[in-house]
Amino acid sequence: MRTTAKIEELDIYVWEGKADIVDRVARCMASFDVEVIRADDVAISPERTASRPSLAIISVSVIDSGALILRDWQAAHGIPVVWVGAAPRDHDPASYPSEYSHILPLDFTCAELRGMVMKLVAQIRAHSAKTHESDAMIANSECMQALLHEVDTFADCDTSVLVHGETGVGKERIAQLLHEKHSRYGQGPFVAVNCGAIPDGLFESLFFGHSKGSFTGAVVAHKGYFEQADGGTLFLDEIGDLPLYQQVKLLRVLEDSAVTRIGSATPVKLDFRLVAASNKVLPQLVKDGTFRADLYYRLAVIELKIPSLEERGAVDKIAIFKAFISQVVGNERLSALPDLPYWLADAVADTYFPGNVRELRNLAERIGVTVRQIGAWDAARLQRLLALARSNQPVPAESVAEVLVDRSKWDMAERNRVLAALDANGWRRQDTALYLGISRKVLWEKMRKYQIFDEEPETRESE
Repeated sequence: MRTTAKIEELDIYVWEGKADIVDRVARCMASFDVEVIRADDVAISPERTASRPSLAIISVSVIDSGALILRDWQAAHGIPVVWVGAAPRDHDPASYPSEYSHILPLDFTCAELRGMVMKLVAQIRAHSAKTHESDAMIANSECMQALLHEVDTFADCDTSVLVHGETGVGKERIAQLLHEKHSRYGQGPFVAVNCGAIPDGLFESLFFGHSKGSFTGAVVAHKGYFEQADGGTLFLDEIGDLPLYQQVKLLRVLEDSAVTRIGSATPVKLDFRLVAASNKVLPQLVKDGTFRADLYYRLAVIELKIPSLEERGAVDKIAIFKAFISQVVGNERLSALPDLPYWLADAVADTYFPGNVRELRNLAERIGVTVRQIGAWDAARLQRLLALARSNQPVPAESVAEVLVDRSKWDMAERNRVLAALDANGWRRQDTALYLGISRKVLWEKMRKYQIFDEEPETRESE
C-alpha cells in the first residue's frame, strides 16, 4: 500500500481489532509517502521503527478484548499511538490507558487523520533532532565523561533526580538525556518548567490545570504541567526559587501521584518522572528555612553535579567553541577557510566565562556571524570582540581581592591539567597538543605562562 509524495518515509501501523479502519487510513493518506501496515497480522520490527519514522493507529476495541497491554507494547516498539474509538474517552486508568493524548473518533474524516499525522510527524522530527543534539554533547574532559557515565547509570531508574550546577552549564540538557535514555518515560513528553518564572497567583492553574467554567475566563478545560508530563518527564528548573507554600503543594502531588484540577473534585492519577535542578545549594536553603527538608529528600534520591566550564578546562572550551562556530558559519563556508587560528583558540581557553556554556555560545555566535559575513578570520575585528566580551562580564559580588584569588585557583587548575596531559603523553609535545585539542604553539605558550619546564626546553616554533 505504498503511496507517493509529501511526507518523507513514514510507516503507519494500524491495529484495527473489530473496527474496519485499515483501508480508510490508506485512502486518506494516499497523497503522502506513507506505508500503511496492518499490525494485527504482522510482527513490528523494533529495528525498522528505530530507523524509520513510525506511528501506530489502534482501535480501542483491541483494549476492550484484552489483547493489548499498552505499556508493554510501547516499551517494545517506542512509537506514538493514535487511539480510535466510537465514543469520547477520558483518562480512566481503571478501564483504559492513561496515555489517551492522541484520539480520533471512529468516524474520523481524512482531514482529521491527516492533521493528527502531521502533528505527530512534527513531534517525531523534533524528538529526533533533540536526540541527535544530545548525542553530540561534547564531553572530552574527564569530569564530563564521568557525569555522562552517571547519566547512563541512572537514566532508566524511575526515581527522582536532582541536578546541581551553575547558571548556564546545561542542566536542562542533562535532564533531556535522562528522559531520552529511559525505556518507558522516554517515549512520553518532556515538559520543562522554569520555577523562577511562575507568576504569583498562577501556580495552581499552571501546575494543576483547571476545569471548564471553574473561574471567569476558563472557557475550556486546561491540563496543568503535571498532567502534561503524564507518561514522561517533568523537569523543574531552578526549583530553589519556589516559595514554601508552593513547595507543600508540589510535595503532595509527588506523594499521592495524583492531581486535582481547579474546579474539579476528581483526582487524576499520574505517572511521570521528576527531574529537578537548581543553581543554589539546597541543603543550605533547608538550614535557612526557605526550602522544605521533606521535599529535598523526596527530590534528591539521585543527585548529579554538572561541572562548570572552568572545571571542564580548555579541552572542552575549545571543542564547544568550534562546534558553535560551525553551526553559525556553516560547514561549507567553514571548510573554505583556514583552520581556527591558534591565537583565537588560546584566547577562548584563557577566558573566564561566569555564564558558562551559555556565555561561551554568545561569544561564538558574535564571532561566527562576523566570520561568515566577511569570509575571513579578521584578527583585528575578532580581538575587539574578545576584548568587548571580557569587559562586559559581570563583576562578582566578592571583593576584587577574592576574585583575584579565585582566578589564581583557575590558573592552578589549568596548570595541573596541562601537567596531567603531558604526563599522560610521555611529555611528547605534539601528542599532548592533540590530546588537549590545541596547537603545538599554544601548548608552548601555556607551558611558558604556567612555568612548566622539562629537561629539554623547547625552542619556539613558528607556524
